[in-house]
Amino acid sequence: MTTRYLASIQSMAEALLIEHQLPDILDMKNPATGALGAMSITQVTEIVRRINGRCLTSATVGDLAMDATVISEALNAMSQSRVDYLKIGLFDDPDLEDCLEALKPQLKQLPQPVIAVLFADQISDASLVPTLAACGFAGVMLDTASKRGQRLTQLWSKTALENFVLQTKQAGMLSGLAGALKFEDITALRPLNADYLGFRSALCDQQQRTAALNPDRLEQLRLALAA
Repeated sequence: MTTRYLASIQSMAEALLIEHQLPDILDMKNPATGALGAMSITQVTEIVRRINGRCLTSATVGDLAMDATVISEALNAMSQSRVDYLKIGLFDDPDLEDCLEALKPQLKQLPQPVIAVLFADQISDASLVPTLAACGFAGVMLDTASKRGQRLTQLWSKTALENFVLQTKQAGMLSGLAGALKFEDITALRPLNADYLGFRSALCDQQQRTAALNPDRLEQLRLALAA
């Protein structure tokens, strides 16, 4: 299979900068406010309207407490943007299990599929994947919570990453790998056959996730994936 790629943007200006070389998924987040910081619903709506179906779109709902009420409100609000996928981060928290159970009904009623984001610097294996499938998540992305620490390929072994992708696929969900990935990680990750690899910092000036997106680096990524 061909592994596709997700590129994260933080503004309409960046969407316009790359609209003639769109990624497979155009992801919207605010990197200045956390691992999964959310852009405003107005901004997301405008970008979705501008893209007009030329590629898939996704949006995060923010770094939220593992409180089902808080997450439900954020999902419902962002759902109004008509983005293709909604993404929520599942942080290591004693209330996580109860939160997931309470979210089940909503996940099955939302018009958009919801992607769970797990953090490789907070968990050590893929044991949560079957629970996420039972809750109604459409996919799971493995990312990093700390953007000043190690990247994904330094935190988990290739065997652990391979098992994560395999378990996610066996559960009938999309699989994604992200977390400060660099272009040189593609060679090691491509054989794992994840559905998507996610990038932000590698596409920015000075490879800083809060810096401006560089369209030249997006083209370099496309070529690296196609090689």
